[in-house]
Amino acid sequence: MGIYSTVMEAVTEATGLSPTAFFTILAMMVIVYKIVCGMFLGPEDFRQKPQKEPSQVGDITESELRAYDGSDPKKPLLIAIKGQIYDVSSSKVFYGRGGAYSMFTGRDASRALAMLSFKPEDLTGNLEGLSAEELSVLEDWECKFLDKYPIVGRVVQPSNTSQNGDGLHIHHNDTNGHQQQTK
Repeated sequence: MGIYSTVMEAVTEATGLSPTAFFTILAMMVIVYKIVCGMFLGPEDFRQKPQKEPSQVGDITESELRAYDGSDPKKPLLIAIKGQIYDVSSSKVFYGRGGAYSMFTGRDASRALAMLSFKPEDLTGNLEGLSAEELSVLEDWECKFLDKYPIVGRVVQPSNTSQNGDGLHIHHNDTNGHQQQTK
């Protein structure tokens, strides 16, 4: 019992606290230390995680691109700029549902990015009427996307329709596999 008494007297003499108060404070300090350390990254967080291979979607229409807006969690998040489609799934915080830029997913956002606009009517690939400065802004965005996100396809015009001088004709196959036109 001599060692215990000596340690308790030394604690009181060195700290001016009762042994109970000293060990309570010491325990609280250890708990706070553990909590604070848990808030930061550990060595295992710095290990390179294998990246998921981006899904190649190829050539798709604007209407098909809309399916990649984050409403289906099994599909990647896609954004088109000047017809090039980028997989932005790695930035779900920004482009996923509820993200600051979620309105751009599933769309060709060229005009909106060029104009730095969040207006729904600017969510289009139409670049007509943009100033040289706006086109320069769009080029900057395009460079940022090229550096950060993989290109997984491109936006194309629907192949089953063509514009003729006398109206719109839709091409489809009949039951024998022959192509038919309807107006």
